Amino acid sequence: MVFLKRYVWGPVQDPGMRCPVCGGACIRDAPVVLESLPSVFSRCPRCRFRVLDKGAPLQGRYYATPCACNKRFIDEVFAHLYVIMVEEDVLTGKEPLRSVGSPLIHPGFFMTGPPFLPPDSLVLLSPRVTKSVAQRIVDEVPEVRGVVRSGDFVPGVTDATLTAAPRTYERLAGCDVRAGVFPTEAGPLVIYTQQSRMHIEFPRLKNPKIQSVERHLAEKSPAWCVDACAGAGTLGLCAARHGVRGVVLNDAWFAAAFWSAMNLHVNRMFFRIGEVRMLSTYHAMEEHPIGGEPVRVAEASGEQSITVYQGNLRELWKVLPPVPVCAILDLFDKSDKTSMSQVLEEWRSLVPGEVFIP
Repeated sequence: MVFLKRYVWGPVQDPGMRCPVCGGACIRDAPVVLESLPSVFSRCPRCRFRVLDKGAPLQGRYYATPCACNKRFIDEVFAHLYVIMVEEDVLTGKEPLRSVGSPLIHPGFFMTGPPFLPPDSLVLLSPRVTKSVAQRIVDEVPEVRGVVRSGDFVPGVTDATLTAAPRTYERLAGCDVRAGVFPTEAGPLVIYTQQSRMHIEFPRLKNPKIQSVERHLAEKSPAWCVDACAGAGTLGLCAARHGVRGVVLNDAWFAAAFWSAMNLHVNRMFFRIGEVRMLSTYHAMEEHPIGGEPVRVAEASGEQSITVYQGNLRELWKVLPPVPVCAILDLFDKSDKTSMSQVLEEWRSLVPGEVFIP
């Protein structure tokens, strides 16, 4: 039986479902998002479209306006963006269409064809745009919900030692929060992330990390699972989706820990839990962006127990139950074999059970 109970935000002011970035109603429960997928990016009988060459400059300064159904083919949206960038001298008009930037669709899920975008359904990543241009884009292009100036790095905390300062992209205008839908064998998860502060995960038909976790769960049938570098919580919540009785999610980066907690809330009806309690706020956590000693961020209990912490994974053993656990260490820089070995050896010396890297 799955318990469907009221969501409680503990001792802090209750923000309901309001987005901490823009204050809007961006965040929807997983069933609402999943119900929208069959039609959210489909065309109506009146929709018209042209397929543009992304490797060539836009010919002319023409772009189609949205259909009466309020959707527009993604190539036309990019044509609109291209025209604005040329008018604002961000582009000269000689660059290929793809120079506009990278489109991050909201909600993101595995699609077999290009989408017809409704309003507020695209976050644009671009290394070229300025703040004023970004604001014009958000004001004039209805499909764009936010614009982020990207760089040649991955945002957030990128090393297990926490010695490197975190880096972030810059949100220039609008809201950069978007959802992705990740299939698991137990059913889909809806995972929200903030694109200026977290690395981008693109939903695929088959996700190797999720499949790795599912193989371990099938082989070991653990009573407890720990996602020690949780990011937005996908792998830990996958374990919860499969019915693991006790799940702990943790990340040192405040944005990751917050969105893990929010994603626990968004997907709560898929777990055997009652109330979900949030024990801090986004802005309070932002004041301490890198966690040290683990601090509990959110918790839920029932037939399952699910807890979210912000903290250094090397200190996480202090708050874990004294029982064998199946630990997921999805460390960012897997190419640093020396650091990886040190973290794994230290973890095994402190925490009973199994640890693996998906």
